[in-house]
Amino acid sequence: MPRTGSKLANRRGPCHTSDNVSDDAIDALPRTGFVARREGRSASVNVCRAASRRAPRFAAAALTAAAALLLTACQGSTPTATKLNPTAVASKSATQVTKYLQISPAPGTKNASPGDGITVTATHGGKLTGVSVKTTSEHAVTGKLSAAGTSWHTSYALPTGSSYTVTAKGTDSSGHPVTATSKFTTLTPATAFHTQIFEGAGATYGVGMPIMLSFDHPITNKAAVERALTLTTSNPVTGAWYWDGDQQLDFRPRDYWPANTTVSFTSHLDGVEGAPGVYGIHDLSQTFSIGQSVIAVANTASHRTQIYIDGQLKYNWPISTGRETMPTPDGTYLSVEKANPVRMIGGGKKGSPGYYNELVNWAVRFTYSGDYYHSAPWSVVNQGTSNVSHGCVNLAPEDAQIYYNLAIPGNPITITSSSKAGKWDDGWTQWFLSWSQYLAGSATHMAVHAGPHGSSFVKPSSLPADTAQAPLGTSVAGNFNAA
Repeated sequence: MPRTGSKLANRRGPCHTSDNVSDDAIDALPRTGFVARREGRSASVNVCRAASRRAPRFAAAALTAAAALLLTACQGSTPTATKLNPTAVASKSATQVTKYLQISPAPGTKNASPGDGITVTATHGGKLTGVSVKTTSEHAVTGKLSAAGTSWHTSYALPTGSSYTVTAKGTDSSGHPVTATSKFTTLTPATAFHTQIFEGAGATYGVGMPIMLSFDHPITNKAAVERALTLTTSNPVTGAWYWDGDQQLDFRPRDYWPANTTVSFTSHLDGVEGAPGVYGIHDLSQTFSIGQSVIAVANTASHRTQIYIDGQLKYNWPISTGRETMPTPDGTYLSVEKANPVRMIGGGKKGSPGYYNELVNWAVRFTYSGDYYHSAPWSVVNQGTSNVSHGCVNLAPEDAQIYYNLAIPGNPITITSSSKAGKWDDGWTQWFLSWSQYLAGSATHMAVHAGPHGSSFVKPSSLPADTAQAPLGTSVAGNFNAA
């Protein structure tokens, strides 16, 4: 089962806020189209490895778009003004009681709890007809009126450190118009958490790509954070959020994304108490795309790989995978990065038997530890008949070039029939988990249904049966498989 305390650097590339680009990211700009390296690992290992984790990138022809991706990926919206106040203490909000309308927080409340939101209630036979909220916050405040017209409540937490004027209109028990008003301020927290998203603005990803969020402070009120996140998708999608530790949260569909889907993500985290006394102080939004469906399935026993494009088998190529002592690990991975060429070094120290130091063409990476689909002219004689590689999937040069040109971040790659199990977090391994396992990682234990009009939480038991069949072979007991 997956680890629950993995570190941020183990799963992400170098994340940065929009106004704080790391030196590494700037240095990589001329060479990259995508960044996703695993920090703290040896660069010289005993399977096909890159000599430098900074070398392989999704660059190809879209270099200008690549630079834009680096500058926008993992963005965190930074507030325009500091909102921290070490002396702020939330006061208990009283409820303004009128005969027919009640507003909470009451007039004059200071340091109101953002998470409580605004509640307006009609009493004594009165009816509520509308509520308007004016605020010094840059974010509009929305809410919902009950069908009976007796209550109204905000949709999300209130932004911190802001002033509000609430005007409620309704009628008394005789139908005469009544109005109530409340002016108050929300607290400014002493401690705040910030959120980053991995996906780049306007970037395109494969059908397996998860939405990956990271937090700079451990989150304990996880359900509140999940409830503050919304998706809008051009095609209907059902998925779930999954916590990998206290600072990493991913969204994955139940099945792969529909091809050619536009995804808009919004977090309403300003005012959410992510941990005791720790509040979000900014919202975050990003829009990106899912491209065509490109799925690779490699069988280490049959020595073949099939490439499916938009659900149709397009290519069926001979391959050679990891030799008996260095098997290619089972599991459903995602393409992480690509480069042409990649310098691969392994086999021990220089001069020792088995040592290699090669420039390898048309290389598409799918594990952080260094497994690739790549061109291997030296093993063409073995491809289709035997496994001789150091762990990578060897292809004929012309086949490797075709696959390289199709590769974008998030394309699924499934390895089957290996004697070695894949390792959680060695790459983007969200598809190692079954749907039920993934749901168990949500703090709400709810599925999310998204579409053109937004998203909502739904009970998993209400979903229709899943008829999708993952293209997996029979693998050794204990190995991870996709849903």
